[in-house]
Amino acid sequence: MTGSVREDLERDMECLDLLECVHGLNERDRAAYRTLHGTDEGLTVDDVADRLDCERSTAYRSISRLVEAGVVVQRQVNYEQGGYYYVYQPRTPEEAAREMRRLLNSWYATVGQLIQEFEDRYGREADGCEDRPIRPGD
Repeated sequence: MTGSVREDLERDMECLDLLECVHGLNERDRAAYRTLHGTDEGLTVDDVADRLDCERSTAYRSISRLVEAGVVVQRQVNYEQGGYYYVYQPRTPEEAAREMRRLLNSWYATVGQLIQEFEDRYGREADGCEDRPIRPGD
């Protein structure tokens, strides 16, 4: 494998690792995302299951997690004679990145607040503790 192809694959994996980290996706979810990302028209659950060589229910769970994470959208396609089916396709990279930034900012604010609460609750001034070793029986 040439250096640039290997580097591209490694960068692709790092980007997909980001989806896993931010959205809690697993390897099967990432594989479903890669499969959907490679299409223009979107795929049905059955299409994804066939391409991943897995059960329909497994593909459906992964696609559902991707939709819930906001990186894949579901679109209804109507049959002329009545009825419909769904196809799935990834959001644009800009939309997915915007959602990840929103989640990151929310997480950052929450963790910042928890750190402040920790400091308020356990800070030296709050409980009057001094720097001294703890001895058995204290």
